[in-house]
Amino acid sequence: MRIYLLMCYRNNDIVSMDSSVSLSFGRDAKKMFKFKQKDSEFFDLFVDSARYFYTGALMMDEVMADYNKASEKIKQINELEHQADAVNDKIIDKLNLTFITPIDREDIYALANGLDDGVDYLQGTLQCLVMYRTGKAMTGAVKLTKLLIESTEEIIRAFSLLKDIRRNQAQILDATHKISSLESEGDRVYRHEVAYLFDKVKDPIELIKWKDILEKLEDTLDHCESLSDMIRGVVMKYA
Repeated sequence: MRIYLLMCYRNNDIVSMDSSVSLSFGRDAKKMFKFKQKDSEFFDLFVDSARYFYTGALMMDEVMADYNKASEKIKQINELEHQADAVNDKIIDKLNLTFITPIDREDIYALANGLDDGVDYLQGTLQCLVMYRTGKAMTGAVKLTKLLIESTEEIIRAFSLLKDIRRNQAQILDATHKISSLESEGDRVYRHEVAYLFDKVKDPIELIKWKDILEKLEDTLDHCESLSDMIRGVVMKYA
């Protein structure tokens, strides 16, 4: 069917599929659909989106190191979130206009939204740091943020290699395995730090604040692992 339609498009002909259906491809069709067997722009946009996720993690790290930067970083991450949304919109718009996609449409859609959600996770956590007036970060929050930086670096690496899945299969899977290992380390840090809160922190307000922040950071690491699972699934399909 796809070959048949492409022939129609090249010849700008009207072709009868049966007695009641005909399809016409001309100048309007060129604008509506892109007939390319391989289109690397999707992967370039994925990398752009992954870099926004990584940049958000760096902003979080700056606040963990110096809480006085929190108000400034809130403004920056809000702008970052708008930029990430714009890239996501570009991917979805391109998906709607592309006839033949390099990987399954549902995979492109899921990966794009997953990357965009990562920035949202970080934005929400940073907003809570400001709302709660947390002040100096506890050690566990700093450790989880460092793990997020490493995880988002591996996410960038994995997406950078997706253009040629067969050639880069081993490296992509290596990146996803590292993300899983980082998430497991995050689980360990989270459990240890929550136990510390209940053992040592006597102020219930402080306990509630930091327990919530730790949960949000750990949830973001879980999200990184979910993204790596999606990437691994794509590799299994196309390697």
